[in-house]
Amino acid sequence: MSIKNRQVQLASRPEGWVKESDFRIVETDVPAIGQGEVLVKNLYLSLDPYMRGRMSAAKSYAAGMELGDVMVGGTVGTILESNHPEFKAGDTVVGYLGWQLYAVSKGEGLRTVSTNAAPVSTYLGVLGMPGLTAWIGLIDIGQPKAGETVVVSAASGAVGSVVGQLAKARGCRAVGIAGGKAKCDYVVNELGFDACVDYKAGNLAVDLQAAAPDGIDIYFENVGGPILDVVLTQLNAFARIPLCGFISQYNVTEPYAIKHFSALLTNRVKLQGFIVGEHAAHFPQALDELGKLVTTGKLKYRETIANGLENAPKAFIGMLKGENFGKQLVKLA
Repeated sequence: MSIKNRQVQLASRPEGWVKESDFRIVETDVPAIGQGEVLVKNLYLSLDPYMRGRMSAAKSYAAGMELGDVMVGGTVGTILESNHPEFKAGDTVVGYLGWQLYAVSKGEGLRTVSTNAAPVSTYLGVLGMPGLTAWIGLIDIGQPKAGETVVVSAASGAVGSVVGQLAKARGCRAVGIAGGKAKCDYVVNELGFDACVDYKAGNLAVDLQAAAPDGIDIYFENVGGPILDVVLTQLNAFARIPLCGFISQYNVTEPYAIKHFSALLTNRVKLQGFIVGEHAAHFPQALDELGKLVTTGKLKYRETIANGLENAPKAFIGMLKGENFGKQLVKLA
């Protein structure tokens, strides 16, 4: 009996905010695997802000999806069948197999992970791309020194939550920016940040100055827009900005115009955009540190999990609106 697959495809390109109607759920047969191929049953799907850019036809660092394509996304799953010499049935693998229940792969981009060290879902979060992004941005690009002040936006999210904890581990003052009292309480009381500023309270400039009285040495940027403008006015000389994302701008039709751009020159700031996949040489070191911190309980994380592939579009839109705590996942099996 053939296995039936379900997939979420890109039905239309969003104009402004993503809508559930921009997606289409289809049912297909799972093809038989050929030589050098594996059949994977996906267990969890990762939902991440970068996917919004892939839905667009605009020029970016990676090619956009075509209409009718399966939505791109990171997955962790179990190999059901294998004709590949490097994988066997029963292996747990992480890859980018997209928004679907099953996938046939030639093994490119797949890596086997242990199910003993940590829950499999963590390989899409704190021990996956978000954790690596935090480590590369802060450690490799930000180069924190003990006693410095590190500020990170979207501090309760999958990347920001790791950034602050890594900063604390290196003797820095960690200050988060998040939306709402509940998120700020989580960032300080559970993650161990020194302070968190609620940008929704309407006093960002004053509250940030109180939280970072000695100025900002590293600003890990995840959101862009007015928050970036405020931070620019409080940077110290020779500050560093690892530029990870602009989630506040992904669904706007009129981009926010930065007013304090000159602060980059005045303070001789290093601003560097980065794509985590281009820093693979650092992955072993990063994963070694992240793994030890997670297994010893020193690196805390939270997951927001939607159940069922059919709920992926709604969960994705909610993640873009900041409705999630920590890593947004979809449980598929």
